[in-house]
This record gives sequence, C-alpha cells and structure tokens, in this order.
Amino acid sequence: MIDILRTPDERFADLPGYDFAPNYLDQLAGYEGLRCHYLDLGPKDAANTFLCLHGQPTWSYLYRKMIPILLASGARVVAPDFFGFGRSDKPVEDAVYTYEFHRNMLVELVGDLDLSNITLVCQDWGGLLGLTLPMEMPDRFKRLLVMNTAFGAGDMPLGDGFVAWRQWCRDNPDMAVGKLMGRSCPQLSAAEIAAYDAPYPDVTYKAGVRRFPELVPDNPDAGGAKLSRAARDWFNNEWQGETFMAVGMQDPVLGPPAMAYLKKQIKNCPDWMAVEDGGHFVQENGEEVAKAALAAFGD
Repeated sequence: MIDILRTPDERFADLPGYDFAPNYLDQLAGYEGLRCHYLDLGPKDAANTFLCLHGQPTWSYLYRKMIPILLASGARVVAPDFFGFGRSDKPVEDAVYTYEFHRNMLVELVGDLDLSNITLVCQDWGGLLGLTLPMEMPDRFKRLLVMNTAFGAGDMPLGDGFVAWRQWCRDNPDMAVGKLMGRSCPQLSAAEIAAYDAPYPDVTYKAGVRRFPELVPDNPDAGGAKLSRAARDWFNNEWQGETFMAVGMQDPVLGPPAMAYLKKQIKNCPDWMAVEDGGHFVQENGEEVAKAALAAFGD
C-alpha cells in the first residue's frame, strides 16, 4: 500500500470563482485506495461534453473562467484533478508518479464515467497526456480545444526554457505554487493566488507537482514517448474532428514556435486564436477563449 495524503476539505472553502460541488471516484481500476476528484457539471445527456485537463502546477481551479461559458451552451463539463493535484489524493513518494500512472487514470476515468461526444480541452500536461486518448477511443472524442501544449514524443530536443524550468523544480522541491502563478499571471488577485496554493499545506503534498517536469519524454525510449509518437501520427493522418487552437503568445516555453509545430501535426487544424497578453496559463484568459471556441464550433 502506498502512502497517500488527502488535503483537508476546509482548505477549499470560499475559493473565488470556484463554487462547484466536488465529485469523487475511489474505485478506479488499478487505483484502488486512491480518491480522484473531478467536477461534473451540466446535463449528463448533453450533446457535448467538455473534458478539461489541467497541467503543472495547477488543478481544475484553472478552468473556473471557462466553465460557466461552456455550461451556458448546454454542455456537460468534466474537469478532473490528476493524482497529486487539487482535491485528488496525493501519493507521498515521487517515484509513484509516472507518465503511465497519470495517463491510465484518464483512460479509466473516461470509461468509468462513460463519457461520449467529448471535446478534449487541454493545456500543458493536459495535452501531453490527453492527446494520447482519442486514438485509443475515437468513438468517444469528436472535437479538440487545444492550448499551449505539445506531444511528448521524445524525438526533439527540449527547449532551453523547459530545461531551465525542470532544473528550477529540482532545486525548489517546496515550490510556492501560488507565487509561481502570481508571477505568470499578474492579473490574479491575492485570493486567487491562495486558491492555487490550497491543495498543498506543506512540502509533503507536492510530490506530484515536483514530478511532472521529470516525466517529459526527453528521448525516444522514455515513458510515454512511443505512445505520444503514435498519437502524433494519428492526429496527423486519422483525426476527423474539429479543432480550435488558442495560443498564449507570451508563453516562454510552449508559445508560438511550439504551437506552430503542433498545428502542423493536427489534421485540418485552422489558424489559431492569438491571446496576445496570455502566457502559459491561457485559461486565465478563459472567457474570451471559451466564447471564441463555442462560436467556431457553432455551439
């Protein structure tokens, strides 16, 4: 049995813009004993389901500005927290967290909730993991809303910006998540910055947050790399769905150059929406992104 921590519920009280009821899955196959948190809003029989996947060091709070607009279209919105993040349980040991550990959780969650007519909404690790899902279950996915992310194919050099970020994470195991978000998104209020800190009472809760940079495939044999190359090929050749791409133009790691490459790998991907003042966490400009995506999709 692995050692786990569970963030006390009171830390999630009165978060600005996040008045959403929690839902939990505690019997996902392969994850017995671990509780996964997710938001599940809107009608279960909606014509469209938006599956919103966060990255590092965030959690489903990141989607608070997009969720109300997506719901107003009549859609269902599902937003899970990866293990180690948000209101989900947090294994203590860094080694528990692997590419496959996170990715297989998503596979089990989609199946357990029997999601269909999915629009995959992803950014950062939400894309590194989530972009591998549609090829495995193409009947469940019909559209893509993609922001500042990449395929973790392991066959291209990692950029200097990312290498520096990974080293910073190694040097700062008790990273101040809220301060990081405040520097990246200067429009955040003090209460919003505190909300990003809420899942992590102390350093022992941060193994998952620390670990993600180490999991980015940096060679063809790294965990997830072969799967990501297959997903890249599938999106290039087999993807039949609609795509909407939004790019935070100020992102120093996964900004316009990285997104220009990603665009070429997604069949029939139209020109992107440029969020000129948006950084890596483009969901913090979520109202305009959600409205533009819904207009493009005709919802």
